[in-house]
Amino acid sequence: MTEFGTTLSSRELKKYRALINGLQCDGSSGETIEMICPSTGLPFATIPRCSAADVGRAVSAARAALGSSEWSSLSAGQRGERLHRLAELITQNRDRLAELEARDTGKPLSQGYGDIDTAAQYFRFYGGAADKVTGDTLPIATDHLAMTVREPHGVVASIVPWNYPMQIFARVAGAALAMGNTLVVKPAEDACLSVIETANLALEAGFPPGVLNILTGLGEEAGAALSFNPEVDFITFTGSPDVGSMIQSAAARNHIGCTLELGGKSPQIVFEDANLDKALPVIQDCLLMNGGQTCSAGSRVLVHQSLWDEAIDKLRTGFRSAVAGPYKDDRDLGPLINASQLRRVNAFCEQAEADGIPLLGEGTIAPDAPVEGYYTTAKVYGPVPVEHPLAQDEVFGPVLSLIPFRTEEEAIHLANATAYGLVAGVWTHDISRATRVAKALRSGQVFVNTYGAGGGVELPFGGVKKSGHGREKGFEALKEFSVLKTIVVSHA
Repeated sequence: MTEFGTTLSSRELKKYRALINGLQCDGSSGETIEMICPSTGLPFATIPRCSAADVGRAVSAARAALGSSEWSSLSAGQRGERLHRLAELITQNRDRLAELEARDTGKPLSQGYGDIDTAAQYFRFYGGAADKVTGDTLPIATDHLAMTVREPHGVVASIVPWNYPMQIFARVAGAALAMGNTLVVKPAEDACLSVIETANLALEAGFPPGVLNILTGLGEEAGAALSFNPEVDFITFTGSPDVGSMIQSAAARNHIGCTLELGGKSPQIVFEDANLDKALPVIQDCLLMNGGQTCSAGSRVLVHQSLWDEAIDKLRTGFRSAVAGPYKDDRDLGPLINASQLRRVNAFCEQAEADGIPLLGEGTIAPDAPVEGYYTTAKVYGPVPVEHPLAQDEVFGPVLSLIPFRTEEEAIHLANATAYGLVAGVWTHDISRATRVAKALRSGQVFVNTYGAGGGVELPFGGVKKSGHGREKGFEALKEFSVLKTIVVSHA
């Protein structure tokens, strides 16, 4: 069959396997999960439905690898060399991995390529950083030597979401492996094939068996079992606040740390001196990226009253030109990840329209897009009341909310008036104002006259408030994936 043909039989679906202790394997139950292509709504592959027993095997393999001389005897520089080699292998397999990433998630193919390139960049960055982590010497009594060193947590559990599986896997695995941890990764059941393939490349790059294990399956089964496993030493999770609360409870039960990135409702503030011709295309592109299914999407745009009409006109034109289509067609946006997400996004829009919020502009769906795919149009609404769900909740779709403001103080208040605090954007040529506003925003990242900075592998990333805690990316991630130990030696 072709990609956009009829349903494949179960015997024709490509079968992917979990990776435990360096071996590809099925789940102990023998059950599988069908992978659905969001562009067509049709299955194209299967993955194992791993159970708690499989989680136990993977954690035990990671624990054994942690103490093996093959891993523990490697210097930081040698770990870095392996990470560099993995980056090379990802680049060599770029076409295959990008196709998997785009088909799995539904995002346009060019964005799939971008994700693969960024993943390679993560492993390259942490390969170079592995031997740059140092401790301190501390001044105490003259007959003592005091120092600090950083050591790995041990076995790290990572639960990776479906929107950017390759990127988020790479930012976790790169930093965790650079610090000498071992990993058990549970990618989302909706999109995980690029992660499985990359883990197999890690074996080729020289990572010993058991250092990196991949479990596929349902979040409430494999994910929950991994979170509560008492042999896990640290947890990272990217996903919804509700599931994040459960992950944090699991970590607390075992008295271990966790890093949580739980989404956002990120504001972009457009002041009266902003260059709309520069700002609005960036704002639109960042919102439409991956169909709006991005935690850091700037989905609330606060526009100064003096620019309101002009901004509406430009965004209406921009959104009307936005076309959704199959991943292979590489249009402005692809489908949403699944039927459930499509219903969720549509429900937000239906509620907004029932509440009388004007729909200012709307894109289209390509006429040749398969009707079974999970497509929705890009939409911009405004003015949106600050207390409305469209301005407060994470829609996770290509929906932009416009909110007017009159003063700098009002803009800051509106920007901070949600439970989230992940990323914010400020558009102004007044550097004093930009600095004041950036400092006043409750957000983990603030961008001025730009947004996202191309992914920013080097830039510490994480949120405040309901957006979570801890930091990933950059050198800060190496601190997250290590424990500080103080050593004092008497030489009297």
